[in-house]
Amino acid sequence: MQKSMTGFGKAEVKVANKKFVAEVRSLNSKQLDLSVKVPSAYRAVEFDIRNLAAKTLVRGKIDIFVSVEATEVQTAAKIDNEMFRTYLRQVNDALTYSGIDADYDAIVPAVLKMPNVMSAESATASDDELQAVVRAVGEAIEALDKFRVQEGATLIADLLARVDNIEHFRDEITPFEQARADAVRTRIREQIEKLGLEPDNNRLEQEMIFYIEKLDITEEKVRLANHCKYFREVAASEEQAGRKLGFIAQEMGREINTTGSKANQHDIQILVVRMKDELEKIKEQVLNLL
Repeated sequence: MQKSMTGFGKAEVKVANKKFVAEVRSLNSKQLDLSVKVPSAYRAVEFDIRNLAAKTLVRGKIDIFVSVEATEVQTAAKIDNEMFRTYLRQVNDALTYSGIDADYDAIVPAVLKMPNVMSAESATASDDELQAVVRAVGEAIEALDKFRVQEGATLIADLLARVDNIEHFRDEITPFEQARADAVRTRIREQIEKLGLEPDNNRLEQEMIFYIEKLDITEEKVRLANHCKYFREVAASEEQAGRKLGFIAQEMGREINTTGSKANQHDIQILVVRMKDELEKIKEQVLNLL
């Protein structure tokens, strides 16, 4: 079963009055390139998140985002009631002593700004919250992995169809090979006649056979067929075979290029171009496989 390297997964986990949302995105990369972004209060589980991602996702440019949403109205600050009353009483006493009427719309905001009246709550996270973060990321990674499997099946179907096309074009070369050999013989004899030479026919035939054998592409066709067969076997039986399939595609390219260099015939060259076109698409798609 082959997997794509691209994908997206999202999960939510609720604990008490908070909702943790994890998103995981994956793109192509030769190695594991992992980026984890979590709120500072939950950095304690970043190492656990990285281990979980590396174990499951293996390779790719992975971006993990974790956000926290409050499901109930909360405040990040706490008022010290005793301190507030103390300051307010002192302000009232001062205003009374000065004969000034108290304006509480102005006094209250001023008192709240006085030292130690308001203090920020602790930003530490509970164990339940930390576990919720890890669980949310794990579920998002699982969703991404399922996405990769589906995408991988689509990629493999496309790759195998293109391998079929290459083999079809390779088989179409066969009818042109004999015609090419006959054309080579005819062209050599015509050139000899133009030069007015009278060669030894036996020797001439031997030289033509030697020349035509140098243009023979039987070995290239056989090796190409073996590479196509091996490509299918690896795609069907091995996991995380993206790199290996890429190497096989390179070997296929060598045989196709050699066939093109030996073609010496218009119709064969057209088929070689078509095989090259399919191979380039295979190479592009293989880069998307894990």
